[in-house]
Amino acid sequence: MPTVLRSGNWRVVVYPNDHRPAHVHVVGPDWEAVFDLHCPGGPPELRENFGCSGRDLRRIAGTLDEHVQHLCEAWEKIHGSEE
Repeated sequence: MPTVLRSGNWRVVVYPNDHRPAHVHVVGPDWEAVFDLHCPGGPPELRENFGCSGRDLRRIAGTLDEHVQHLCEAWEKIHGSEE
């Protein structure tokens, strides 16, 4: 599972055998959240949350939004274009 971004105590991963639409898994020490990327320009949107606080989710969403182009490129590199 390629890590495509790190920030603080969490990392953003794209699973190679995962399904569309383009999304990332954000993994913390004892939680995980899934964000749809809405490529190519975002904004990322929370799809699932497994134990992450609302405050941290807002911070994560902001960071993902800052890097959405890079994340979409990483998704496409791993999964190919949607065409």
